Amino acid sequence: MIKIMLNKNVDLEDYTFLEGFPGVGLVGAMSISYIIEKLEMQYIGYLESKEFPPLISIHETIPMPPVRIYISEKYKLISIFAEFSIPIELTYELADEIFQFIKDQKISKIISISGIPINKNANENELDENNVFFVASDKKLVKQIENSEIKPISEGISSGINALLLFKALSNNIDAINILIPIDPVVINPKYAESAIKTINKLLELNIDTQELTKEAKDASSKIQTIIKKGKETHKQLKKAIDEAEPSMYE
Repeated sequence: MIKIMLNKNVDLEDYTFLEGFPGVGLVGAMSISYIIEKLEMQYIGYLESKEFPPLISIHETIPMPPVRIYISEKYKLISIFAEFSIPIELTYELADEIFQFIKDQKISKIISISGIPINKNANENELDENNVFFVASDKKLVKQIENSEIKPISEGISSGINALLLFKALSNNIDAINILIPIDPVVINPKYAESAIKTINKLLELNIDTQELTKEAKDASSKIQTIIKKGKETHKQLKKAIDEAEPSMYE
């Protein structure tokens, strides 16, 4: 069971929910990490589940949960930052829990960030940093976003937490936008996160400076990759220990 735990009571009505769980290319995770830092967003809670890897993160000597919730009251923005890949078997439950939270808190908009894997033989135009796509929950919203010079996807397939949130938003008349960045799936490039953040700047009328992104995004992606690796190793070690344990007399 996944639970959203808040450390303080906050009024999130009409906030925008920004999501970018670790996925292919770590585009969302790099973007969210950078946005949280540059907007000086406040840590207000976390997600917990017995199904999550048994990990904690250490930040400035303080142990922190690896899936954290941040807000910016100034920009009416709430975001979830995760430092490990969500197991696929938890995708539906997590999407359900997040969307119920969005409804309960009367959050008015959802924006997701993810990468679109492009064939390794793709030309430079396909991987151009200005080549950003989107899917939206409403045709009126599509028209508004097209004015921001972002290209809509008219046919295709979407998957993952962002896809489930988009569908739930459509069914509940909540605005939702999936920002999709074309990427080389074998390369983790801060330029992809830069494209996403510039798009967020347009959509939310922010002015997040991306000059320091290359260094900081590399640091963030390196930390996330390390945690993902440790999570997999921990899972294997726990499974091995359980498998090798002697049968219990109570079984």
